[in-house]
Amino acid sequence: MTNRMRWTLLLAAAMPLAAMQDPVRVAGGLVSGAPGSNPEVRVYKGIPFAAPPIGDLRWKPPKPAPPWQGVRRATQFGAACMQLFVPRSEFYYSEPEPTSEDCLYLNVWTAAKSSSERRPVMVWIFGGAQTRGSGSWTVPGLIETRLNDGEALAKKGVVLVTLNHRLNIFGFLAHPELTKESDRGSSGNYAFLDQIAALEWVQNNIAAFGGDPKRVTLFGQSAGSFSVNYLMASPLAKGLFQRAIGESGGVFGGMRTREEAEAAGVKFANSIGAESLQALRAKSAADLLKASAPAGFTPFVDGWMLPQDVYAIFSNGKQNDVPLIAGYTSDEATPVVPWPADGSAAWFIEQARSRFGEKTDEFLKIYPARSVEEAKASHYASNRDRMFGWHVRTWVRMQTKTGKSKAYLYYFSRVPPGSDSARYGAFHSAELPYVFAHLDPPRPWEDIDRKLSQAMSSYWVNFAASGDPNGKDLPKWTSYDKSGDTALEFGNSIQSRSGLNQAGLDFLDGYFAGQRQPK
Repeated sequence: MTNRMRWTLLLAAAMPLAAMQDPVRVAGGLVSGAPGSNPEVRVYKGIPFAAPPIGDLRWKPPKPAPPWQGVRRATQFGAACMQLFVPRSEFYYSEPEPTSEDCLYLNVWTAAKSSSERRPVMVWIFGGAQTRGSGSWTVPGLIETRLNDGEALAKKGVVLVTLNHRLNIFGFLAHPELTKESDRGSSGNYAFLDQIAALEWVQNNIAAFGGDPKRVTLFGQSAGSFSVNYLMASPLAKGLFQRAIGESGGVFGGMRTREEAEAAGVKFANSIGAESLQALRAKSAADLLKASAPAGFTPFVDGWMLPQDVYAIFSNGKQNDVPLIAGYTSDEATPVVPWPADGSAAWFIEQARSRFGEKTDEFLKIYPARSVEEAKASHYASNRDRMFGWHVRTWVRMQTKTGKSKAYLYYFSRVPPGSDSARYGAFHSAELPYVFAHLDPPRPWEDIDRKLSQAMSSYWVNFAASGDPNGKDLPKWTSYDKSGDTALEFGNSIQSRSGLNQAGLDFLDGYFAGQRQPK
């Protein structure tokens, strides 16, 4: 061996391993990414996972993406799906980004050195009330973190995928003519069909990025958590993911029927002078978005993607039986349903009476309103429990009761430091910077926050790897058992807690049972 060869080998041994080499072959062709802010991570943006849902494909299940020639530069995010952005004056304001009906793209972060590594995969579904958001969403607002940025989690050992899906009227319109043209006798819920198409793409392509298609974790927050809940219930998603994480969202109350959704679709179409499906498809996307904003198109039992409501599917043990993490924050409702400026104890009691009727006195024993201050606290606590806590606890309880895979419950109570801390507490979405390990300025993060973020992101990555969140140097997280009603609290410290908000959640058991009765 010559001296030159020896020096070459020594130099190669001394250099850090680079990220995997481009281009990567996926269904459709070759894609080339770019290094992240850390050169060990490579990022692939704007990869099409389905054909553009435009023209005659508007309000149809997604079709395969057309192939391309040569190497596609995957260095720019694809357009977000059609939406109206939250203005700067509101809590969850978001930076406007390009939008289009041509929006079915996903993004991949990987630190794998080769396609043979088979790292666990995490697929993220964004929040946004099914009306806004994207796989490249930036929500500076009071969250102040790079939502959907998978670099930190990729460095911890997973391949991270984010995706776009159709929203609002484009994601959920049902109409008798749409049902008639469908070979499944169904319409609507296209947002979830998009998510399923993205998961199918992951199954077929993620190995090329060093990911393991047999270890896919589906996770999301708020509306993204609703999506995880729906997909865990949907027979169409069977086998597409092996673990599930739901952060602040689930749907175990009553749901609309397809007939109700179709009637709402016809009413909307008539209101804009579109008396046929052809006329609806002839409308511009911008006009449809503007006209439909007040209507509120939402998921429903369509008979195909959701053959029954979520509660019935879980009750019968027909859910996709995978390990589950689900939880919520201690102050979910502070920005979501703010206390009105003229709020009073009498106003709160009247609101309770209109919702709970003859059960109002029982409700007020748990959520008292003997003063304005007490009523305000009860307003936030009751809405936290009704909108989030009860659904999450029911989710882990139902999985534990009718499934074989374990479920883990959490409760996030750490108040992010900042000038708004006293007002909002551990608000809806407050856990996201900790999970994604992005504690970004300008919040004055403390050592407690950095340690908590390290722990939470590790629990999530461990769960993705094995289906069990526990790991070395982490407090023990026991799986959920109804008799103990134990959750792991992520607060100023990490500790097991039993019976959190139990009186209110038990009261809501009866309330939601009544909602599910035939009318």
